[in-house]
Formats: sequence, structure tokens, C-alpha cells
Amino acid sequence: MKTPARRSSTAFDTAFRFPFLFYAASMVLLAVYAAFVWKLAPLPGSAWIMLAVFVAALISSIAGFAFSAICGAMLFHLVDVPLQAVEIMMVCSIGGQALMVWSLRREVEWRALLPFLIGGAAGLPFGLHMLLNVRPVLFLHAIGGLIVLYGLYMIFRRPMTVKRAHPGWDVLSGFLGGITGGAAAFPGGPVTIWCGLKGWSKERQRGLYQPFILILQIAGLVLMALFANADGPNGHRSFDLSGVAYLPAMLLGASCGMACFKWLSDSQFSRAVNLMLIASGLSLLL
Repeated sequence: MKTPARRSSTAFDTAFRFPFLFYAASMVLLAVYAAFVWKLAPLPGSAWIMLAVFVAALISSIAGFAFSAICGAMLFHLVDVPLQAVEIMMVCSIGGQALMVWSLRREVEWRALLPFLIGGAAGLPFGLHMLLNVRPVLFLHAIGGLIVLYGLYMIFRRPMTVKRAHPGWDVLSGFLGGITGGAAAFPGGPVTIWCGLKGWSKERQRGLYQPFILILQIAGLVLMALFANADGPNGHRSFDLSGVAYLPAMLLGASCGMACFKWLSDSQFSRAVNLMLIASGLSLLL
């Protein structure tokens, strides 16, 4: 009787202890690295920026989006130049999204993704123009308010599903994602909402909007690097790659969040998505 109990305990310990030790050791190493970055101080308050990136990565990677929205709510209070905060979020988001896309690579449907990318490619220049040349406050507040209302509605109402829809709606959601991606480094909101309305499984949803976010973030970063020297009211200069210093916090947070995602049911994932949408919308309203 003792032998099976001992084997069961050993199996449990093997399943729990090694991931626990891995993450515990990673947290210690991250703390040491944060102290090192603080000494170098690429930006004032680097340790707080590191913590903000880690927390935002951990929370957002459970649903697979809203890193920039959650991180921005903290980062815009830590970094004096809004454009520099967006650049940090873009660099970190690309690292985290690449990790998550690789984890979900078997779920990616490239043919289904194409209409979203076409729309995103059309909307991204408009969003970047807003960021680099105007202050898109009213637009972002309107989008944020609509996202909050939608998230609250979906939490308190029965789930809605759209069985059939014209591909033009895919393009439109991608176009809106391109605008919000360029203006606020937040391309995932409209596409995530539309994927949720289709009633897909959590893996299929993330298999579409995860690579969409990654590709839009890379395209946005490239365009910003090319045109950041253009004259405008926001004081542009060459693209700042100091966000690379915060990638370890992003990757560790995303890894922890992906571990949580695997334990969620589809209904729990849907609630997590709606909560992330509310948090995203609120961040755009701040």
C-alpha cells in the first residue's frame, strides 16, 4: 500500500517542483538583472519599468493580448516622453508575441489570417500618422469606451456567436487593429473581439490574433524606425532600442502567463479575454 502512495507523491513532485524551481530561479535572476540594468540606467526608474513590463506580460499573456494597454497604463507615468514609452512597449511586445506564436504555431491558419493582415496593413499608416504628427486623444478615448462597454456587455450577457460573415468584416477588424496598433501599440483589440464573436476555441482564436499582433508590431516598429526623424509636434528623433534591455522581464512574464493559459477552459478563457478588453479600454481612457 505504501509503494503506490510513494509513486503518486513522486509523480506530483516531478510535475510541480521542477517548473516551480525553474520560475523561482528565473525570478531571482531577473531581480539580479534588474539591479544591473538599474546601475546602467538606460532610463530613469529602470527598475520600475522592468517591474511594469513583467507584470503586464504576466497578466496579458494569459489571454494573449493587451500587453501594451496594461503596460502603458503604468509606463506612461514612468517615462516622460510618450513616444519613448510606445517604443519600449513595441520592442518588448514583439519579444513576448514571438514566444507565444511559437508556442501556438500548430494552431496558426495563415489563409484565415490573410484578410486581417490586409486590413491591418491599410490601417497601420493612419495610426502611425496619428502618433507621430497629432495627439489622437479623442479617437483613443472613443475606442477605449467602446471596448469597455463591449467587455462589460459580454461578461453579463450570454456569449454571442456569428456563424457566417462576409470576409470584409475580417478586413475591417484588421483595419481598426492597424489604426490602434499604430496610434497606441495596441493592434489586438478589434481582431480579438471579432475572433471571440466567431465562437472559436481558445487555441484557434489565439492562433489567429497572436500572429496578427506580432506581424503588426514588427511592421509598426520598422515604419517608426524609418520615419521617426520626420518633423512633427511630438519631438521625434532616431528610434530608441533601449526597450531591448527589458526583454528578459517580458519573456519571463509571458512564459508564466502561457503556463496559466494551458489550464483554462474555453469559458474561462472567454472571461479572461473580456476582462483584458475592459482593462485595455480603461487604459486608453486614462
